[in-house]
Amino acid sequence: MVPSIGPTPSTAPAVTALTPTPTTHPTPRTVTQGAFAGDLLIADRGNGRLLIVNSRAQVLWRFPVAGSLSAGQGFSADDAFVAPDGRTIMASEEMHQVLVRIDIATKRIIWQYGHYNRTGSAPGFLNTPDDAYPLANGNVTVADIRNCRIIEIAPDKHVVRTWGHTGVCRNAPPFAYNEPNGDTPLADGGILITEIKGSRVVRLNAAGKVVFNIHVPTAYPSDAQLDSHGDVVVADYSNPGAVVAVTPTGHLVWRYGPKTGVGRLDHPSLAVPLADGTLVLNDDFRNRVIFLNPITGKILWQYGRTGLAGRGPGRLYIPDGVNLLPPGMIQGL
Repeated sequence: MVPSIGPTPSTAPAVTALTPTPTTHPTPRTVTQGAFAGDLLIADRGNGRLLIVNSRAQVLWRFPVAGSLSAGQGFSADDAFVAPDGRTIMASEEMHQVLVRIDIATKRIIWQYGHYNRTGSAPGFLNTPDDAYPLANGNVTVADIRNCRIIEIAPDKHVVRTWGHTGVCRNAPPFAYNEPNGDTPLADGGILITEIKGSRVVRLNAAGKVVFNIHVPTAYPSDAQLDSHGDVVVADYSNPGAVVAVTPTGHLVWRYGPKTGVGRLDHPSLAVPLADGTLVLNDDFRNRVIFLNPITGKILWQYGRTGLAGRGPGRLYIPDGVNLLPPGMIQGL
């Protein structure tokens, strides 16, 4: 059995998880198992909090604390990402229709976009915002799911760029997108867009031109990412859940998706491929965040008790977002 926190013992059984690899890819990508370096930011949605933990499962930082929120103000982030300067965290509160920027040092909300518990498409409004990524220029991009658009918002709250057309919900990039829930910024200045309806992933370059527009073999694709080979890695937000990797032409490279056992996933919503071939992912309804070798199916590290919700040490409740932070990115932790 995988322990609730800390490294997985070497005696833990591997999980047989991979489906046969397509003949166009006779050998799965190799994985070099490396150490977990840095810290993890976890959006613990069910508990209404953010945590930063290290590889020893120690909680280094949490939000909110006493005095963080105004009277009557709630908090329930489904995704959270640290800004490139390491000073703030951008969190999306999908069910509350707002984005908030949190100052890490003071643990205070210093910026908000959207109207709490009010949906809309006019300036200043959102409808089911997901994956708010803080950019190096101070702006933030967000997938505004039910408005079928992605927008980039400046600190003064004006929209500087829109991908798609508000309320036009179909796969017709770059003109329109069908309920996008992922808007991953890419190193080349482009963006990787995940569409719920139709299970499609679209890559745009920095100029907004379509690089590829592919179908991915998932029932409910969530938050696609690019791995070091340029393949697309996407979580299947289902039960049993899965993670798949496909080439830019849509051919399956591998699929992790055991139907039973400790390795089974229940609505995983974000799987981030690391340079060594491992994944860090949040397994929402099994109440855990794990590091996984997708080729062998072995869980390498875990925070949270599998299938057991909780708030105390080593426990999570519907962790819906994860962000691996390089060592030293946030000073003073």
